[in-house]
Amino acid sequence: MKNLFYLFLAVTMFACSDDEGNPCVYEPTLTTQAATDITETSATLNGVISIVSENCDVPNNTEQGFVYSTEIQPTLEDTQVNVNGTEISTTIEGLTPNTTYYVRSFLTNTLGEFYSNEVSFTTIDALINCDGNLVPTIIYGTQEWTVENACNITYRDGTPIPEVTDDDEWANLTTGAWCYYNNDPTKHRLYNWFAVVGIHDNDESTPNKEFAPEGWHVPSDAEWTTLKEHLIANGYNYDGTTTGNKIAKSMASTTGWNTSANTGASGNNQSLNNSSEFNAIPEGKRSLYGDYSLEGYIADFWSSTVYDTNTAYYYYLTYDFNLLGRDNSWYKQDAFSVRFVRD
Repeated sequence: MKNLFYLFLAVTMFACSDDEGNPCVYEPTLTTQAATDITETSATLNGVISIVSENCDVPNNTEQGFVYSTEIQPTLEDTQVNVNGTEISTTIEGLTPNTTYYVRSFLTNTLGEFYSNEVSFTTIDALINCDGNLVPTIIYGTQEWTVENACNITYRDGTPIPEVTDDDEWANLTTGAWCYYNNDPTKHRLYNWFAVVGIHDNDESTPNKEFAPEGWHVPSDAEWTTLKEHLIANGYNYDGTTTGNKIAKSMASTTGWNTSANTGASGNNQSLNNSSEFNAIPEGKRSLYGDYSLEGYIADFWSSTVYDTNTAYYYYLTYDFNLLGRDNSWYKQDAFSVRFVRD
């Protein structure tokens, strides 16, 4: 994105004059400032349009705002967004990810067609899921989270993450790997903790890879805690209170859970789940020994934070509890689901 912006001054002296013979002076000043709040498919455009008019009749057919294009020097022949006022701002949507756009503010009327300096911005590269669709995300307070589980089979730089199906091989892993639940390709992907932190070989001098795509990372223990506290403080406890950890129901998907009679649990009256739209699905786990279990009972999510030599912190929802739990009792070789947080 261009960090500098320029002032464009359009000064027009018209031959017309007022009744006393004073010349008409029409001086529009247009400035386009840097775009803000840029996402994969949207951005906010900002600018200033001011006019000095002396001894001139009010011009007819006035329009003003922004024009933008993927080509330089956009004009009214390109996409036009009308915005009234002096300090103008508008959010445009439907943009293409990872694409550079060029923007100018404009003013047009019977006295002429005027443009500002040009500013460019580039939309963020899209986070694409395994079906080729944009990954849905939601902003919770100061954080932006993905609200579906990761399905990576490579690290950020394209290095493959191996799929390991054999139980004995899985039990002896000290590097990253993934698996389908029950080794069934119609199921979801789970990851050991080594994959989450990018441990791709046993050479300690080799830098770890990045598991998450550019612009994202696996949440730390502290970031999970921030999410939990935000949801509690904003009334996502099942009973509407803002104290105590009772947010499981608001985070859990509306289907897939074993039934529970416990009020506020993920498996109780599931149609009322997922008010936060976090959509945690009970995809189960794979243990250190390679066996699969707890599909329908539990949704486990890795954090990137190590606890000790053998374990790391993870967060979980269960079918019969009403809280978002935190633990470190499972091993780094276990396989859980993964979510991302924007950098």
